[in-house]
Amino acid sequence: MAPVAVSPEPEPAVSNAATRSLSSVTTAFDDTLRFYLNGTRVTIDDIDPEITLLEYLRGIGLTGTKLGCAEGGCGACTVVVSQYNPTTKKIYHASVNACLAPLVSVDGKHVITVEGIGNVKRPHPAQERIAKSNGSQCGFCTPGIVMSLYALLRNDSSPSEHDVEEAFDGNLCRCTGYRPILDAAQTFSVDKACGKSKANGGGGCCMDNGNGKSGGCCKDGSKDDQPIKRFTPPGFIEYKPDTELIFPPPLTKHEFRPLALGNKRKRWYRPVTLDQLLEIKSVYPSAKIIGGSTETQIEIKFKDMQYTISVFVGDIPELRQFAFKDDHLEIGGNVTLTDLEAIALQAVGHYGAVKGQVFAAIHKQLKYFAGRQIRNVGTPAGNLATASPISDLNPVFVASNAILVEKSLDEETEIPMTQFFKGYRRTALSPDGIIASIRIPIAKEKGEFFRAYKQSKRKDDDIAIVNAAIRVSLNDANVVESADLVYGGMAPTTIAAKTAGEYLIGKKFTNPATLEGTMNSLEEDFDLRFGVPGGMATYRKSLALGFFYRFYHEVLSNLDVKEGEVDDEVVEEIERMISLGKEDTDSTIAYQQEVLGRANPHVAALKQTTGEAQYTDDIPVQKNELFGCLVLSTKAHARITSVDYSPAMDLPGVVERLDHTDMPSPEANRWGAPVCDEVFFAVDEVHTTGQPIGIILADSAAHATAGARAVKVDYEELPAIFTMEEAIEKSSFFEHSRYIKKGDADSAFETADHVFTGVTRMGGQEHFYLETNACVALPKPEDGEMEIFASTQNPTETQSYVAQVCDVSANKVVSRVKRLGGGFGGKETRSVQLTCIVALSAKKTGRPVRCMLNRDEDMITSGQRHPFLASWKVAVNKDGKLQALDADVFCNGGWTQDLSGAVCDRALSHIDGCYLIPNVHIRGRVCKTNTMSNTAFRGFGGPQGIFIAEQYMEEVADRLGMPVEKFREINFYKPGEETHFNQSLKDWHVPIMWKQVMEETKYEERREAITKFNATHKWKKRGLSIVPTKFGISFTALFLNQAGALVHIYHDGTVLVAHGGTEMGQGLHTKMVMIAAEALKVPMSDVHISETATNTVANTSATAASASSDLNGYAIFNACAQINERLQPYREKLGPAASMKKLASAAYFDRVNLSANGFYKTPDIGYTWGPNTGQMFFYFTQGVAASEVEVDTLTGDWTCLRADVKMDIGRSINPSIDYGQIEGAFVQGMGLFTMEESLWFRGGPMKGQLATRGPGAYKIPGFRDIPQEFNVSMLKGVTWENLQTIQRSRGVGEPPLFMGSVVFFAIRDALKAAREQYGVKAVVGSDDKGDGLLRLECPATPERIRTSCVDPILKRAFVKPQEGERSFFIAI
Repeated sequence: MAPVAVSPEPEPAVSNAATRSLSSVTTAFDDTLRFYLNGTRVTIDDIDPEITLLEYLRGIGLTGTKLGCAEGGCGACTVVVSQYNPTTKKIYHASVNACLAPLVSVDGKHVITVEGIGNVKRPHPAQERIAKSNGSQCGFCTPGIVMSLYALLRNDSSPSEHDVEEAFDGNLCRCTGYRPILDAAQTFSVDKACGKSKANGGGGCCMDNGNGKSGGCCKDGSKDDQPIKRFTPPGFIEYKPDTELIFPPPLTKHEFRPLALGNKRKRWYRPVTLDQLLEIKSVYPSAKIIGGSTETQIEIKFKDMQYTISVFVGDIPELRQFAFKDDHLEIGGNVTLTDLEAIALQAVGHYGAVKGQVFAAIHKQLKYFAGRQIRNVGTPAGNLATASPISDLNPVFVASNAILVEKSLDEETEIPMTQFFKGYRRTALSPDGIIASIRIPIAKEKGEFFRAYKQSKRKDDDIAIVNAAIRVSLNDANVVESADLVYGGMAPTTIAAKTAGEYLIGKKFTNPATLEGTMNSLEEDFDLRFGVPGGMATYRKSLALGFFYRFYHEVLSNLDVKEGEVDDEVVEEIERMISLGKEDTDSTIAYQQEVLGRANPHVAALKQTTGEAQYTDDIPVQKNELFGCLVLSTKAHARITSVDYSPAMDLPGVVERLDHTDMPSPEANRWGAPVCDEVFFAVDEVHTTGQPIGIILADSAAHATAGARAVKVDYEELPAIFTMEEAIEKSSFFEHSRYIKKGDADSAFETADHVFTGVTRMGGQEHFYLETNACVALPKPEDGEMEIFASTQNPTETQSYVAQVCDVSANKVVSRVKRLGGGFGGKETRSVQLTCIVALSAKKTGRPVRCMLNRDEDMITSGQRHPFLASWKVAVNKDGKLQALDADVFCNGGWTQDLSGAVCDRALSHIDGCYLIPNVHIRGRVCKTNTMSNTAFRGFGGPQGIFIAEQYMEEVADRLGMPVEKFREINFYKPGEETHFNQSLKDWHVPIMWKQVMEETKYEERREAITKFNATHKWKKRGLSIVPTKFGISFTALFLNQAGALVHIYHDGTVLVAHGGTEMGQGLHTKMVMIAAEALKVPMSDVHISETATNTVANTSATAASASSDLNGYAIFNACAQINERLQPYREKLGPAASMKKLASAAYFDRVNLSANGFYKTPDIGYTWGPNTGQMFFYFTQGVAASEVEVDTLTGDWTCLRADVKMDIGRSINPSIDYGQIEGAFVQGMGLFTMEESLWFRGGPMKGQLATRGPGAYKIPGFRDIPQEFNVSMLKGVTWENLQTIQRSRGVGEPPLFMGSVVFFAIRDALKAAREQYGVKAVVGSDDKGDGLLRLECPATPERIRTSCVDPILKRAFVKPQEGERSFFIAI
């Protein structure tokens, strides 16, 4: 974000005292950058010292490389940097985050971008296969994914399946669910990995198990020199490695010269020898040393750190060497982490598995350390110098008693790693010293054991919650001679458990009392308080104990002890197999037409994989254009006492500032749908952090950001409300209030056999579309006209509010959308805020204005999925039949209402799930709090309502002592029965799909197998679940259920279609092209959709509610029908084989109109709240999903072993698109219910601000989080008699999202087994809140999973809050 702070006066880059010394040191330094870009030589003399590679590439028009997060966490900016590697002495093609890489770092290297490897006419095989395999939806992440695959292929043209599976650990995608990307990438793989490896599903190869022979592997005996035969799937371009871009020959002779770049304010140096570096450090000790820049760029961009002198050390060969010594491995401080992975494996081979235990531990930690792009540039020295308390490598260095070699110009010093960390982010490194190398001792031949552990929110590319490295050395009698238990994440620095370490000395390790005593000592070492910084006190403490428990038994398993003393099962950690999956490709055969019903890739997929697809911020910069940066509030609720813009206006490049005083009237400052209760700019008071106060305009984005940071805002803080519980207690609600009442619930509660009560709570979810909100506003010279290019789902609302703030009529404003890099509802209303501020800026200055929010700004301004809280009461009879439901439902709306009322309404309409409940009384309220205004998100309250339903079904089944699968079946709706809002269920297929999924997945057999597994496994538990869904399709606001379209046919027979929907990756344009092609009997290639714009189709509804294909499809069909009617005489005259070119030409010369305006409105709907009358939805999309998980109850880690999803989406228009929507929605839903957690700071300098911002803190599912086996199918073999939609298809965008909850319920099933082994379970027939019923809150994060367990380790780790003590974070 852009924090409000006063920037210090710019100081000279070098103090006068040091100028002459530094000058003499760097006299011979060059100031010219030389590198190759996509095969072409580039020379730059005048360079901004702080510019990143991404800023340079986009600045010269290579916009295929995207900005997704600016912190190296999403991979959208991935490029390949080919270079001679001084460590391996080979050419290496490194995938790199261009958003972090300083431009100076590419000197002497070859930069390859997505544009450099292929284009639409001649795509690279990687680009083509991802496109044709449906691996690109919104496409914003796609260039980065393509380049990660390209880097893999350049380094190994015959990668193994395992190599492919791990190649994308630094890339994120929010649309596809990853399966089609992996399928495309696996077409390049060959089966050459060790079949025994855990990664490939085996029991472990010699390298995995640490018992390989010195110098080799079990595969050594089976090597042959036969070339690997590669199979090219039909329809794909053959991959020929010898046709790739060569490494430019001149670079093999490139002389790396020392560089000195910059200006009076900031200087960058790039020494190429160790002596040059030490000389610079000697005269300027405070110079910032930069290796991979993975930490520095984040400090500069998000923490506003200013470094006047920066020294890039990535090109000093002396710091990138390694050597195997007799008793230690010495690695250069600047060896990249990727090279360190390989060196660690070599070291295991060189020293043997026993002596090389430390190196096996290093390799294990690096496997899940950040993403490949970070490991390609990050270094151990950087890890050590930043002194992160959660570094994965630092505990290994400390526990192994490594020695750090520090060098300065005058001396070389050896620093034991045990003495290196002095406090939070403080080390023993001298001001003028650098980390030259690290000496890592080998383990003893006998009696020494070393292991490392890590637990994080997500397996790949995530920072640790807690990590550890543990070493013990035993004598022949198994008595402990020395011990090091070193942890990260338990204190402000990497810390040794001293009490535990001292306790172990002299103890017989095999004595069970030793384990108990060590655990007691660890409790003393880590006596965390409840409100500890970082939170999760119980969980972190349990991990510290659990890691040692695992280590203890792993060591015992290697000693000669009695059977039964070793807890063998706790030793193994969860490992994934190579993922796989299948789609039912025959599902549409029965109703395929010429075009409709057939599988076709996304029409823009190839443009997206080649980087040619244009997004809002890719639009070329206009002459005289300004860049905007918002000034945002830093307080959750406060009066603004003063705003001082003068410090900003004095900065170079800053041109103008705007705030509420620039609005044409106070009324023009108000906005919001449907209630105008929000302001574009704060006036006297702010009601949430991230609320816009003003905007700074400058000649560059960097200058605008600096200006926004310089604005000084003074506040008088006011009381703030964050949680729903607080809002309920203080009666802080919006006026919106709804209820649904059917039957007589009160009487049913009196007569039912059982009445059970409960509370269901679920958190929100960040949209995390890869393209943040962006806008370009172009003011026109006449009549106040304005042209808006925005990343929005709602062009018409954008047009309306831009007209309001610019004080012109709507017909003077054109709102255009080419495509969005993802939306998911987050750009339905919230995009309007930024667009209108930018439009007002353009009007005031008369110049084009552009603004693209950074990831932090987007997350704190744009709102999330609504958190929900429901207090429910259910009546049920002994036979399991539901009798009544009473519920109070609350959602957290944030500080303004936005769409919260409609979201709450939809939750109420879905709270029945798929179950008949004769008597219902439910009420819904929207809580008013001081968080960002929450908004639409895929499902729009539906998933929350159905989750409440499935939660009470689970808990009531437990109370009845009945399998929940049976309880669900007993209560399913039957065809024709009515919902609680009195809508009859037509084309009701949930019971059919339930039966099919049960049979196809062999559910009952697997249930038996899981019961047996859980009976024989103490720490690993498996769970199984099957869950149905129904999702109502229609906007609940009746007037929105309409759409328009415009169809033109040109002389050459080609067709141009415009409609009201926006393309955001969901394949809407693809389906619309297919509908037009089928209706007009022309090939798809002859139909084009250029954009969505308000001057072609007016008064559009937002692209939302899963209704866009229904609405716009029928509008297009209507327009085509009009044209077909006009062309009918010519078809009869020219014959059925006549081309559209002939038909159109003949009609034109007869003066027949070849354009038509189509329109459609959804029939039969119109519900009235209160009386509970009328039809709420046009139809219901339905589905059933089953899932199996395995949970490591010692750590809370888990994996989804298998998921099967079957959806009833009617007759699919395009199964490729629809499968993509199902898979993507499922994985997004899995994230909602298991992983994605939003937290706010309770106190401190960032009190009231969102803590989980950006990919570093907010974790969405990655490539290796998806189900290991992922099978998807569509219902077939039925008729849809009552479905009156286009092609009889059903909406598919939102309904599958809830299917991801099946993973949550499978985890719950596993946890029930874990608790039952300790005698903790629900009491049948009781509603006692103190019994063993499992109440699992959503999301089921590893922390919640672990703290739901009841084993002795968890109990002894439990941290109780002291009186008045509160948690570090707030979950709203």
